[in-house]
Amino acid sequence: MTLLGDLLADLDAEAAELRSVVAGLDADTWATPTPAPGWSIATQVAHLAWTDERAALAAAARTPAGREAWDAEVARALTDPASYVDDGAHELARLDPTELLAHWDAARAALGEALCAHPSSERMPWYGPPMTPASMATARLMETWAHGLDVHDALGARPAPTDRIRHVAHLGVRTRDHAFTVRGETPPAEPFRVQLEGPSGAMWTWGPADAAQRVSGPAYDFCLLSTQRAHRDDTALVATGPDAQRWLEIAQAFAGPPGPGREPAGCADARSPHG
Repeated sequence: MTLLGDLLADLDAEAAELRSVVAGLDADTWATPTPAPGWSIATQVAHLAWTDERAALAAAARTPAGREAWDAEVARALTDPASYVDDGAHELARLDPTELLAHWDAARAALGEALCAHPSSERMPWYGPPMTPASMATARLMETWAHGLDVHDALGARPAPTDRIRHVAHLGVRTRDHAFTVRGETPPAEPFRVQLEGPSGAMWTWGPADAAQRVSGPAYDFCLLSTQRAHRDDTALVATGPDAQRWLEIAQAFAGPPGPGREPAGCADARSPHG
């Protein structure tokens, strides 16, 4: 299987797991608040549907008509960049749950087709930096996984971790410099060694083996941290070196400004970003 094929298969599996959880909920339960302030279960799913739909639109921007449609989308976003995405999610969340799920199903199918049709080495436009199809699929998997955690948290349970989080961990490592620059800090010059143990026991590594700055521990904890679904103190991650330690304080795998993160377990003010 190709890299993109592997990513899309894991994205489909991640989405299917979340869909199976929410499909049987009644309308009142869809309104249950999640750890993201102001976001219900319906809003979380609506956000995924809304963004998958826009990602498919971006992937289709190679043709003149597709580019025109994407440019119009960007023009709409620029009218209110601070709340445009949230407003879109809240609007979709007003749909009947059955309609919302059908909307998400259609958006995911369109996204898969659009990414497969897009040249693998060619970047597509986005609200942030342009992305290849593989990068877009990775970002969508990360967000689906993270929002799925919020939904499960709202329902009082957590899904069993799978090795699909390898893609989330990879994105968390690749966004190291972004975590520093988005806070106005200079990223470390030297590469880090990152060694994480996946849920299956597989060891995943990034960076040179002799790097002075190092991070190690459970991949699940690293993914929770880099999507800001856990506080640093509530993980078993080990950092060697001051720069590595600082990274674990600010890690974020998602684009955009710094999120508020979550308070340590037991604090009443636990929060999570929308991601």
